[in-house]
Amino acid sequence: MTPEAKRPSADEFLQLIERAKRGRLKIYFGHAAGVGKTFQMLEDAHALKEQGVDVVAGLIETHGRAETAEMADGLEMVPRRRIEYKGRILEEMDLDAIIERHPALVLVDELAHTNVPGSRNEKRYQDVEDILKEGISVMTTVNVQHFESVQEVVSRVTGIEVRERIPDRFLAHADAVINVDLPSEELIQRLRDGKIYPAERIEAALSNFFKEENLASLRELALRCTADQLEAARRPKLGGGEPEPVGTKLMVAMSSNPDTTRLLLRKGSAVAGRLNTNWFAVYVRTPAESPQRMTATQHRLLMDNVVLAMELGAKVIWLTGTDPRRELLRFARENGVTMALFGKVRRPIWQRLLKGDPMSLIARLGTGIDVLEVETEES
Repeated sequence: MTPEAKRPSADEFLQLIERAKRGRLKIYFGHAAGVGKTFQMLEDAHALKEQGVDVVAGLIETHGRAETAEMADGLEMVPRRRIEYKGRILEEMDLDAIIERHPALVLVDELAHTNVPGSRNEKRYQDVEDILKEGISVMTTVNVQHFESVQEVVSRVTGIEVRERIPDRFLAHADAVINVDLPSEELIQRLRDGKIYPAERIEAALSNFFKEENLASLRELALRCTADQLEAARRPKLGGGEPEPVGTKLMVAMSSNPDTTRLLLRKGSAVAGRLNTNWFAVYVRTPAESPQRMTATQHRLLMDNVVLAMELGAKVIWLTGTDPRRELLRFARENGVTMALFGKVRRPIWQRLLKGDPMSLIARLGTGIDVLEVETEES
């Protein structure tokens, strides 16, 4: 490609200039109320304040949680704006006061909130966009179910229609997305202990949104959205992209066996580290392993391994199909995989030959792919 072909157009260069003037956006992302998004945002804000950053709280919702209110102490609070609506005085974030104060960083809780009629913008995320345009950076919180693209999945899984929605571009344009994760059983216990909702709302929450199967599915959805955002952020912002790295590309085949998968992921991470290469952790969901047919415990253990794979540096890939062998082979071919790791299959050889397994199929048909079977028993 010639230098002229690489050079951004005038419009693209203008976009770069405009982006440089904008504040930076950090989103604390979760799958349900109570996972700790606001608490972590406040904790990080205190750390930045200690480093000399000019931080203010534009709006913090404590929902009566003592630990959150305590964490908010010591931060400058911008007084809320009072708006009369239908004979009542309601409070909203004061967008004009924040812009006039012009801190380096402002905290804005509950991004999906709908503003009281009479506010400058209908939605709080639009307020945040106005703040960013003023060159003020924002840290904010939101749950996965509020984004437009997941509405069909959320409705099917939970039976709930989410009315407060945010366009997906907001997540895509974030400079950083922090997935604040908490296992379902711990979240439910926090609910029972009165740390999320007041006592009169606990039983209703447990019977509806906070069912363990709902939380497991939403947790999976949040992890997948975060992984997609991280992958998108890795790509160049302009032009035709950068070439894929040359050399080994590693694929680790995850399964629904939690112990085998956990050990295989750790060995895959070690191999990828020695080879200094990116790697994929690939899980093929069959109809027999749909969220509706898996137990809550099975789903939780699978999600724990997804989190582990991300922490170990893998790009987690979710595929669906009736034949995992063919799906893994297709993915390996399409993505230039040169090495595939599988856990040791503990079945007699005649069963493996009769039923087939992904390792033998890829070894036979995956031209240019080295296939390794690794020991996955605890030593």
